[in-house]
Formats: sequence, structure tokens, C-alpha cells
Amino acid sequence: MGSDSVEQVLSPDTRRPLLMLPAEAAQRLQQAVRRNPPVSLNVLVDEALRAGPWSVTSHRPEVPGVGPNDYFSEGLYWWPDPQNPEGPFIRKDCHRNPNRFAANAKDLKALSEALLVLGYGAYMLGRPECAKHACDLITVWFVEPGTRMNPNLEFGQAVRGISSGRARGIIETVELIFAAQGILLLEASGNLDARLAHSVRQWFAEYLQWLTTSEKGRHEKNATNNHATWWTAQVSAFALFTGDAGAQRLAWDHYREYLVPGQLREDGSCPSEEARPAALGYSAMNLDGFAAICRLAQTAGIDLWNFKTELDIGVERGFRYLVPYILQPSTWRKQQIEPYRSDRVLFPGLAGIAYNSAELLSAYDQLPRSQAPWIQFMDLVIRSEWPPPRA
Repeated sequence: MGSDSVEQVLSPDTRRPLLMLPAEAAQRLQQAVRRNPPVSLNVLVDEALRAGPWSVTSHRPEVPGVGPNDYFSEGLYWWPDPQNPEGPFIRKDCHRNPNRFAANAKDLKALSEALLVLGYGAYMLGRPECAKHACDLITVWFVEPGTRMNPNLEFGQAVRGISSGRARGIIETVELIFAAQGILLLEASGNLDARLAHSVRQWFAEYLQWLTTSEKGRHEKNATNNHATWWTAQVSAFALFTGDAGAQRLAWDHYREYLVPGQLREDGSCPSEEARPAALGYSAMNLDGFAAICRLAQTAGIDLWNFKTELDIGVERGFRYLVPYILQPSTWRKQQIEPYRSDRVLFPGLAGIAYNSAELLSAYDQLPRSQAPWIQFMDLVIRSEWPPPRA
């Protein structure tokens, strides 16, 4: 971005934070894990060692114009029109089409989760076999010309008869934040070859450039709901991963100037999410994105947690507004057409640490925990930084 050239951002710096972990916090967590390894994460590591490799080239759609290395997916809420079965698809918001092409999305998710837990295994547990397998996975998905994914999402969330790819597809690469976290842990373990580290950073730098300059990227940036939030979270994470200071500033400024004033109301609600048929789920997803941005900025030395607009609107009010409904979904009075899952919500924990809030931390402690790798890893991070009780 700007004066920060691609070549300037590729070299790793061990003093940098490990994405969601400040450098010193990572070292403390490493020592704690080696004393008492969490069983759940050890199981995930063993599973990841047996999984993959994955390639975007393994499953291809029968769609003209989509190259063998192009990521492709179809819109989640789009269905055949009963009145015109051969015509353009129609949208049914929050009703998932199980027959859409989603193979690339599933593989990207599996890859990203595997890299996260393998990075954890290499750095936290000192298991060299994790590093070796992770390097193989990185090579296949990001580096090898015959199998790598092209660093763009021009063909994400296509809609039959309407579009070969939409900006909204960018939400599907949120999982790459998991991958970047895992790669940084792998690098911190001392087991990532310098040439491979350069190559994977080059891929992320090119994808970051596409995110911030392409028509689809700019469109997603200016969305009015969680899509803009998670665009900003991705830019934040990938800018930290590649060391792109210009993209970091872009993300932090977008948070202050666009996300908070545009999405949050004085009572803490997010109207764009509450208008959806799955309003509680999308509201929580959006606040998880806000919390991720604030945490990423925090590790870079920037305080977004306490930012407020001239109207005194800030994200803390949003967290406190939604927490009662997360704990008791039956009290939610707006739409939620599918069962609400609270086992993937992270914002009360991340925000509770940031604000040293007994209320938010207590809420987080009451929530169930999914066995998904990102949730298990972040739960470990959150609990490792749990503040002592106030006197």
C-alpha cells in the first residue's frame, strides 16, 4: 500500500506480534502449554497431521471462464426459481442452499484450520512433525504453480444466471486469518524455511493488494454490514502478517471513520444485522469482527477498543447491548429463523480482557465452546490473559 512496496513487507521480524498474540504473551503461553497441554488442542493437532493436502485445483466447477487455479463458490442463499427452473437463481435470505458449489470453500476452511493447529503444535508443543506437514500444505495451496490458488476472489459467491462472482464472496476468506496465525506460529518455532516464508508472504501481499484495490474489494469495503467489518478484519490481519504499514493504517482509519459511525447506534445495536432473518446470529458475528479488529490493532499498539465518535458511540456499548441476548437467546425479540449457536462467540472474552470487565468475562465463561480449532485456540489465548479479580 502506498510507499510500502511488496518487497519491503516480506521479511519476517521476530519482534512483531504473532497476529492475535503479542510476542511476550506468546512466549508466556508457550511455557504454560508445555507445562499443561490442553487435551482438546492436542487431539486437533493429531487430526491435522493426518489431513490434506488441499488444492483449489482438486474440485472444479463446470463454469466457463473460471481457470483451474481460480477459487470458485456459489452464493449461500440463492436457489433455483420454481417458476423458472432454467432461469436465474433467486435469493432466500438466511436459507442455505445445500446443493451450491462449495468444495473450494470447504477445502480453504480445512486448510486454514489445519495450519492453525499445526502452527500451534510446532510452536507451543515443539513437535517437528507439525512443521514438516504444515510446510507441505503451504506449498501445495500457496506456492506450487500447478496447485496454488490465484490470489484473488473474482469468482466468489457466483449466482447462476446473474453473476460469475460477487464482492460478497470475500467473506469466505476470513478463514485465511486462521492460516496466517498458524504460519506465524510455525515461523516462531524456527521451522519455516526462509524461501517458503517469503513465498507465502508474497501470496498474502498480492491478495491484500487485490482486497484493497480491486473493484470487488472496494465494494466489500463499503458494505453496510458485517461484510465491511470482516473485510477490515482481513485487511488488518494480512497487513500485520506481511508488515504492510500502509494497509494497517487503512484498516484502522476505516474502523474509526466508517465502521463504528456507520454500523453502531447509540444503544449499541447494529440495525443492518437486526434487519436480517437471522438477526441475533449476524449481530454476534458482526461484533466478533469488531473484536477481532480491535485485538489485531491492540497487538500493533493501537487502541481501537476505546474509540468513540463525536456522538459518543463506541463498540463497548455494542458488546454490552448484545451480551444478555447471547446468554439468553429466548429473550431476543427480533427475527432468528434458525437455531442460534452461542458456542462460537468470542467477543465477550476478547472485550472482557480489554476492558477488564467482570461482566463480560463472566458472560464469556458461561458460554459453551465449540471444538472448532479457531475457537479452541482463541479460548486458550483469552484464558491465558484472564485478569485477576478486582479487589
